[in-house]
Amino acid sequence: MSFNKIIIVGNLGRDPELRYTPQGNAVCNFSVATSEKRKDKSGEWQDMTTWFRVTLWGKQGENASKYLQKGNPVYVEGRLRVEEWTDRDGKNRHTLEIHGTEMHFLNSGGRSEEGDGYSNQNDSSEDFEAPGSTANLNQSVPSDDDIPF
Repeated sequence: MSFNKIIIVGNLGRDPELRYTPQGNAVCNFSVATSEKRKDKSGEWQDMTTWFRVTLWGKQGENASKYLQKGNPVYVEGRLRVEEWTDRDGKNRHTLEIHGTEMHFLNSGGRSEEGDGYSNQNDSSEDFEAPGSTANLNQSVPSDDDIPF
């Protein structure tokens, strides 16, 4: 048996980009940064940031594009893949990419209709939940006491 699942909680590094396949399926891409503090060799605390590219499909992708923007906190579950390529200078590069299966907003609402900030919505309807999810959005992220490490 094998298993590939990742959960990240971080902030969007750029606004989501929504496009559609020729068959009409929505696909949304955005980047998420996670941060942690570590001591370096000299004992000084350093902020360590890891960037992930996220791909969401269908209604989840449309919702991410509609309600998320750069800087927003987000919870994403999915499968982790390492994408490798060669850049213009001939250097081998890799990116951590998540093919998202669940996504939850970590604030009380999304962009307002006018796009000038955040509305004060607390809606847990299907429009705001990941497909197949039965959890209320405000209860989807575990507290620090629930994390086993």
